[in-house]
Amino acid sequence: MSKSNKLKILNDPIYGFITIPNEGIFDLIAHKYFQRLRRISQMGLSYLVYPGAHHTRFHHALGCMHLMKKAVNVLRFKGVALSNEEEDALLKAILLHDIGHGPFSHAMEHSLVENVSHEEISLLFMQNLNAEFNQSLTLAIQIFKGEYHRKFLNQLISSQLDMDRTDYLKRDSFYTGVAEGNINSERIITMLNVVNDELVVEEKGIYSVEKFLVARRLMYWQVYLHKTSLVAEQLLIRVLKRAKELCSSGIEVPASKAFSFFLNNKITLNEFNEDVLDIFSNLDDVDILSAMKEWMYHDDFVLSNLSQMIIERDLLKIEIADEPQEIESHKEHIDYLTKTYGISDDEAKYFVFGGAIANQAYMLDNQNINIYYKDGTVKDVTEASDQFNLRSLSNKITKYYLCYPKRK
Repeated sequence: MSKSNKLKILNDPIYGFITIPNEGIFDLIAHKYFQRLRRISQMGLSYLVYPGAHHTRFHHALGCMHLMKKAVNVLRFKGVALSNEEEDALLKAILLHDIGHGPFSHAMEHSLVENVSHEEISLLFMQNLNAEFNQSLTLAIQIFKGEYHRKFLNQLISSQLDMDRTDYLKRDSFYTGVAEGNINSERIITMLNVVNDELVVEEKGIYSVEKFLVARRLMYWQVYLHKTSLVAEQLLIRVLKRAKELCSSGIEVPASKAFSFFLNNKITLNEFNEDVLDIFSNLDDVDILSAMKEWMYHDDFVLSNLSQMIIERDLLKIEIADEPQEIESHKEHIDYLTKTYGISDDEAKYFVFGGAIANQAYMLDNQNINIYYKDGTVKDVTEASDQFNLRSLSNKITKYYLCYPKRK
């Protein structure tokens, strides 16, 4: 049998042609764990607001790998020593950094499994793949965990100016059509350097970094925290909560085999063994959507109505304010539901709820973005910038929301 060609070239709408650099990377991409990312939406339910936002974690991971390859080439050109083993590990680590995302990405992150982040599940997948591929991911895992002695390698994967953010801002801007998020990733990467084992941006790149931070702030308000996306994701969380509640009461809730496992079992990090990981690897957006299409006709008022709201995009009303909503406004809507539909207060609270959202484009005390000058000086971007409002981007802005049903 002839050996298949594993050195493929993929066409990406953002960057053009992306080359798979070696057979080891190809084998990871071809693995069922990674192929699952084709069925995990990058932006949750944001396509209910922006119809083009149907791109997946698969797109994003390949884009990150492409940018990482460019970053490695730039740093080598500037005299930063990087071995072939370190380059391979970087590419594998960034390729797999989001492999642990569950259905609809962040929307269900802490709902399916109890207090387990996607980063922790990504690490479990990477460790499993490492065993399967003859320990070829050992260095990638060390860099991913921040345990490798060269700090800047981890910063390329996880920092305030990493290849992850550099891809998703540009990609999400493209697929949503929100031009405010379109950053110059090529320019940013070209200006990268390493000083004292820390990732820095050369002074000529400061305006691109300023644009990056402003774009990040605007994308959060305009896209990631858009009120319609917010209410849809909150409904999704409550659909899952209600389904689990019914299952624990012995009420039948039809779902796929993988989805049923997580509905009927409380899984924490301690229970997340290899068998559970394999079940998780069979779970994606399709399981959730198909289940909700069935649940629209369930006998339970809460489950059927919440599912119908999402499937038919007939969502709750949402109000966003600078101050928390008065509790009386909650009670008014709850009373309306209990009297109109004859449901309990607890059931009504599935449709009436509040919460807070926060936007902080830059954190001053966590892996700062440093600007490097020709005289050897290194300054935080907020000190180096002549933009008076750049430091204000480090302020956390909190807003409050209230969701309640429309009156017929």
